[in-house]
Formats: sequence, structure tokens, C-alpha cells
Amino acid sequence: MTWFRALRETARSGLAVDRSGLEPLLALRGALGLALVVGSTLALFGPLAAVSSAFGAFQAVIATFQRSWRPRPVLALASGGSLAVSTFVGYLTVGRLPLFTVLLAVWALASGLAWALGPTVGIIASSNVAIMLVTITLPTSVATAAGHAAVIAAGGIVQAALIVLLPIRRWGAQRDALADALAAEAQYARKLRRDPTAAFDPAPLMLARSAAAVSPRQARRRPAELHGARGIAERLRPVLASLADPAFGVPEEGPGRERVRELLAAAASVLDAAAQAVRHGEPPRLSAPALAALRTPDTGAILTGPPRRAAVRLAALLADVTETARGEGGGTGFRDRPSLLRLLPGAIRTVRAELRRGSPVLRHGIRVAAVVVAGYLAGAALPLGHGYWAPMTAVMVMRPDFSQTYARSVARFGGTLIGVGVATALVETADPGVYAAAALSVLCAFGTYLVLRTGYAAANVGISAYVVCLLWMGGEEAGQTVPERILLTLIGGLLAMLSYALYPAWETPRLRNRLADWLLADCRYAAAVVDHYAAPDASEAAEREIRAALLAARDARIAWRDALARAADEPVRSRGLSHAAADAAGEALGGIGRGAMLMEAHLPAHGDTPVPGAAKLAEALRTDAERAARAVRERRRPEWGRVKEALARWEDSHDVLEPGAALIGTALTELSDALPPKGDRSR
Repeated sequence: MTWFRALRETARSGLAVDRSGLEPLLALRGALGLALVVGSTLALFGPLAAVSSAFGAFQAVIATFQRSWRPRPVLALASGGSLAVSTFVGYLTVGRLPLFTVLLAVWALASGLAWALGPTVGIIASSNVAIMLVTITLPTSVATAAGHAAVIAAGGIVQAALIVLLPIRRWGAQRDALADALAAEAQYARKLRRDPTAAFDPAPLMLARSAAAVSPRQARRRPAELHGARGIAERLRPVLASLADPAFGVPEEGPGRERVRELLAAAASVLDAAAQAVRHGEPPRLSAPALAALRTPDTGAILTGPPRRAAVRLAALLADVTETARGEGGGTGFRDRPSLLRLLPGAIRTVRAELRRGSPVLRHGIRVAAVVVAGYLAGAALPLGHGYWAPMTAVMVMRPDFSQTYARSVARFGGTLIGVGVATALVETADPGVYAAAALSVLCAFGTYLVLRTGYAAANVGISAYVVCLLWMGGEEAGQTVPERILLTLIGGLLAMLSYALYPAWETPRLRNRLADWLLADCRYAAAVVDHYAAPDASEAAEREIRAALLAARDARIAWRDALARAADEPVRSRGLSHAAADAAGEALGGIGRGAMLMEAHLPAHGDTPVPGAAKLAEALRTDAERAARAVRERRRPEWGRVKEALARWEDSHDVLEPGAALIGTALTELSDALPPKGDRSR
């Protein structure tokens, strides 16, 4: 992609608006908390303290809107507390420019490295740096700085208390995640009716798995319908696939195929009803024709072998789903979510692992530190006043990838231009008093919360207007600083964009590494499944190995998909992996995972006869996968000599393992054909 096209596409995405993200009740609660904080602080301590408290309460709500399965009060408290510490430490050094510059660089570098811990932590850390640049200008002494830090922390506490006292859709995020997973299974069943080998996107199941992790205290209070349904959905996916796939015995036309289509339609209907019930906390409304289709007595006469077993298993799993959706599930186990203190050692190790040459996160941290310091020094040197607007803009728009950084830079400038212009015209015309300006700032905050998930440009209109109203409340003449704010915002955005162009962390050159990781994970998953056929009497450790390998394969697949999406917007050359080759390789790797999943749907039970050839095939998969992954990284054609030899010597007749292994062998060949060696430009 050329630079011109990349800039055009990122600008278009930055200005896009998604109206489905409106959540008025959450916005109203956040605005209520902000009004309580600003009003009480204004009455007790005056306008400047009220401005600080308003930033703390405002940022606490922004933190609760981030995608995280942590309890929302925890996010509000963490945001308010960290911003209070940042403000106080920043004020202690702001009078000494060299010392403050060093502190700012360290703070900005840390906020960039925080992205290694996830987007929620990264956004909170970046916001703390941005807001600190404003709040440190408000106190006039160390004592007042401590007071400002206290009211900032109090703002987070008030917002956390309101979340507890005024709950809105308690467990709503977890309900939505589980319902989305069940709805995705229903959609998959419908796709299989039309395309028996259709692929399945595991992202909803992975999201539901993350949402299912709770603390012991949460586990005791979790609604009954959230117990166990995710595990059933996990087991349903391979059963649906094996029922539909022609390789396992059902012809593409005829009575058997018609019965499979009936069962898949019934499964989709039941899963949709279960998803609706889980989402809204109501009993499932099951379709009578769907239930009748699942209980059809002649299914055993029409379907035989693996399809018949899959049909029986499907009916049992769907019965479990509906029972769980009614709140009658008996599951007592839960995925433990460790506390923040327990996560701290692992978080430190994660960040330390990024302190290496070539790390995209480290490069992002260095870019943020350099741009924030440069923006602050430029703002201080220019005769514009309010120099913090440039570094504040830069740290808010910078992200570890190219497309988000450029899209947010465009959206920030456009939103600031409108927000500052409208808010300035309003306050200049109305000339509101302190309390009226406070009311306007709360109204702007409500609008920001309302559109926060619809797009960055729309949110920035509200944020910019909010800051103007707050500064007016603090006694600053807004009309004298509008051009300076807009110009400094433009400077900050341009610095952010320029930094990525000069010191990039392109995803495109790393695509082969991502592909190799997915290949390795898929082959390990397939080998773990095949191994179980060689030793059906293995302990529970073998089943845990299959589960761990499946999760690793899903993570690698999602990482590849996300990397491919980021690379699509980058203005760089393919570096040896064209779009056609990437698509073909992705389809081939999807075939490996599908073959393993189909075999997993019919794992032998304890006491079944072992399949001797399975152990050799599993070992060949592991050995060849290591070499093939290395070949992919080195731009060589992957070879599968041991796997082909194991398949050629296959002497066992097995109604599941034999067609599953054949699917994997075909997918491996397609992968090799999709990746020409270095120097071959045919693809």
C-alpha cells in the first residue's frame, strides 16, 4: 500500500462513527458521579481544586468503559489513584525543567511499555500522563498539590462507589460475552447447512473464556445461568463440524444429508434461544419443531458411524445448554481470576521481556517518550501558552500500531477543532459563572461518555469541549487560547505521526513469524489429539494437554488475523509474503486445525483399543512442525517428509482417525504450495 492510500484509509477509519456503541445509562451514571464530585469540591475548596477533582472523576469513568473483565470499581479506583500519584510527583518536579523532563520521559516510557499488559492498562497509563500535564499547572504549593492529588483520588472513589450503589446490568458484560459465544455457535450451525466444511472464528469463545474468569467471591455471587454453558459450547463446536463434514460418512446429497441439515437447523434454533436467555436473564423459549427434530427416532437408522455418534452427542449437549440457560446447571468450578497484587510479579516479567531489541512495545515506549518530551519542550519554547496541549495530544493518540496512531491523530485534530470551537463560542457568548461552567462541563462529559464507544472523533469533540469548560471554570479566558490549542493539537498529532514514520514497528515484516507460530501451534494441537488415539488409557494430563494445545492454537490464529489486519494498512512492501500467499496459507492452516478438531470430537474413551500407527503420526507431526516453522521464518518451502512417510505406512482402519489424518495431510501440502521459496515471485 502506498503512503497516500494508507493516509486516506486511516483518516477515513479515524473519522468513522459506530452508533451501536451508545450506552445512555452508563453515561448518565458517570455524569452523576462527576456532578457530585465537582459540585462538592467547588463548594468546599474552590474552582482550582474542583478542576482537579473533575479530571480525576472524568478519567475514572473513562477507565470503566475499557474492555476488561475486572470489576468496574477496581478500574475506577486504579485510575483515580494512579492519576493522583502522577499529579503529585509531577508537581514536585515541574519547577525544575531538567528534572521534570527526565521524569516526563520516564513516565511516558512506562506508559508505552504498559501496552505489553493489554490495551486497558495501556490506555489508563497513557491517559494519566496526558491529564497530569494539565493538573500539575493548577496547584501553587506542595500542600495544595497534595490536596489536589487527594481530590483526584476522591473522584475515583466516588465513581467506584456509584458503580456499587447504582449497578447497571450487573454481570452484563459476562452475559454478553457468553451469549455472543452461543450465538456464534448458532451461526456456525447455519453455515454448515450450506457449506459442510465452513470455518469457525474462535474469537467469541476466547472472549467468553476470558469473561468466565472470576474471583472466589464473584464465583459465589455469579448467576446460575453463567455456570457451565461456555464449556458446553466448547464441546459443541467439534460435534457440529463432525456431524456436517462429508469426510466422516454423510454423503453430500441424500436422506442422510437432509437429516444432518435438519439437526443443524434445530441446533441453531436452540442455541439462539439459549443465547437470548443468557443475555437477558430469562428462561429460554425453545422452538417445538427444533425439539422434535432433535428427538426424531429414525436418526439412528439414517445416520451410522461417526455422524450417528455426533447426532446423539449433539442432542445431549443441547439439552445441557438449555438446562444451564434456565439456571439449573450444576457446575461448581470456575476459572480463577487472580488479584492485582498476585498479578504484579507476572506483569513485571512481561514488561521486562519486552526490553529487547526489536520489541514493538519497546519501540512504542521510546516513541512516546521522545515525542512527549519534544512536544513539551516545543510548547514551552513557543510563545503560544498552554504548551501542554501538544504532548497531551501526542500521548493520547499514539498506539503501538501504525493504523491506530494515524487514525486517532486525524480524529483528534478534527474533534478538537469542533469541540474547542463550539465550546469557546458558547462560553464567550454566554459568559457563564463558575457554577454554570461546572454544569456545562458535566453536560460535555455526559456527551463524551455517551459517544465514547462510537468513535474517537466523536468522543474528542466532547473531551475538548469538556476541557475548555473546566479551564473557564478555573478562571482562564477561553477565547484568548483557542488558536493556540488548535495549533498545539496539530503539532502534537503531527509529531506522533512523524515518529511512527521515522521509527516504525511495522507488522508486515513479522507476518512470517506470526504464520510460523500458528503453524507450530496447530501441529502441536493435532499431535496431542492423535496421541490420545494411541493411548486412550492415558491420564487426565493428556486431556489437559489437548486443551492447552487447542487454546494455544486459537491464540496464535487470532494473533495472525490481527497482525494481518494491521499489516493491510501499512505503507510498506510485502517482504516475501504477498496477499495471495497469506490468504492461501491461512486457509491451509485452518484446514489443519479443522482436521484436529474433527478427530477431537470423537476421542476414544477409557478402555478403547489403541491405534498403533497414531503414535508415529503424532511424533512425525511434532518433528516436521519444528522444521517447517523454521523454514517459514527463513522464507523456505516447508517440507513434510516424516508426516508423509507416516501416512504412507498407515495400515490401521479407523473411521475417525483415518479421514482426519488425510485432511491434515492435504492441508500440509496446500500450505507448502502456498509458500514459495525465497526468490520465487510466482505468487
